[in-house]
Amino acid sequence: MNAKRPALTATLLAGIFALASFPARSESSEAAGAVLYRDKGCARCHGANGEGTLKAPALAEIRKNKMWTPDKITRQILDGGPKMPPFSDALSNAEVGQLVSFLRSRRWPVPPKNPAP
Repeated sequence: MNAKRPALTATLLAGIFALASFPARSESSEAAGAVLYRDKGCARCHGANGEGTLKAPALAEIRKNKMWTPDKITRQILDGGPKMPPFSDALSNAEVGQLVSFLRSRRWPVPPKNPAP
């Protein structure tokens, strides 16, 4: 029996489960992500159009940066970073997937206006 086989199997299974956690990118998931971006506070630090602010970097072109894979974006959202708080307690896995779809979309959809309270 090859000693590398269990590690390879675990790696492959982890990759399959990671891919399963990302919803297929669709207009509906991107639009839902746009609403979350606005309503969960992302825009406060990263700018309404992802242009970046003094608090946080720009995200509008993150899809073009090959270092920012969907998995890395997911980990950043869930675990936070040096200046970013973690959002693992504030977002469901589906919501994180929608945010990733939004951030990776070619054209950021504009969320509908907030309904009047």
